[in-house]
Amino acid sequence: MKRRDVLLAAAAACVTRAHAHADFPSRPVTLWVPWPAGGATDLAMRVLAEAASRQLGQPVIVENRAGASGTLAMPVLQQAAPDGHTIAQLPQTVLRVPWIQKLTWDPIRDVTPILQVSGTTFGIVVPAASRLRDLDALLAFAQAHPDELTVGSNGVGTTPHLVIDELMRRRGARWLHVPYKGTAEQMVAVASGHLMAGVNSTGFAPYVDSGRLRLLATFGEQRTRRWPQVPTLKELGHSIVATSPWGLGGPSGLPPAVLECLHRAFHAAMHEPMYRAELAKVDQELAYLGPAAYADALRASFRNEQQFVERLGLRSL
Repeated sequence: MKRRDVLLAAAAACVTRAHAHADFPSRPVTLWVPWPAGGATDLAMRVLAEAASRQLGQPVIVENRAGASGTLAMPVLQQAAPDGHTIAQLPQTVLRVPWIQKLTWDPIRDVTPILQVSGTTFGIVVPAASRLRDLDALLAFAQAHPDELTVGSNGVGTTPHLVIDELMRRRGARWLHVPYKGTAEQMVAVASGHLMAGVNSTGFAPYVDSGRLRLLATFGEQRTRRWPQVPTLKELGHSIVATSPWGLGGPSGLPPAVLECLHRAFHAAMHEPMYRAELAKVDQELAYLGPAAYADALRASFRNEQQFVERLGLRSL
């Protein structure tokens, strides 16, 4: 059998096995996405949800809860019944923000990891007409003109925010941070010249490809296939690699049969051609981990985020 056929058969079988546990799924599954509707992440998650719906035999309905640096789905998980009908996307920020501020939820205690799906490509963009034609020019401007460089990000404490902050700290530069709830509004602000620069995930792709924005650098280990002419931060000598892997989780205490069903359904969905094509639009690739491996990765990343936050002096607890 072909790989896709195997995945489809496995997903269908998981639904049968899960029937032993309260006929799961007995109603639509709600997938909470902690970013605004219409952005690149939201669009990709809707494609994934549609594919998973076919595996589960019930609709997977995407609900958006944007703000607070992508962490607002966590209170929903914390309060949801552990029956598998409420799940959420888990961005890297849910592992970071608890070290920055006091919260009622915990990303390890309150989550049942389902699977890791992908990682994110980040970059720094400026308006196409900007005189800041490379990253060194941007950093030099900030150093020479304290508090004049305006840079938008997708929220306080997000990976793009922390990366640009680290770059500025290393140069002793002062700059103005302008946080947004999502990518679309921020990119409009940069392209129109209301911001001097933006740092975000590759939701900026349409603006770069159409020539409205210039991409100065990306944050991955290697150059992207989509923009091979654009250097990485590592290439430029900044020794920073940031991809922020993300996945899906449910409330703490999901029954094993329900967890297995969700895992198999979304594992099959993430390999659907239409979803892989959607990821390719924002220069992302699959980075699968199953429930146990994903749980290990979350615990390790949670420890690393503590060290990162403390090193940057961001902890306010």
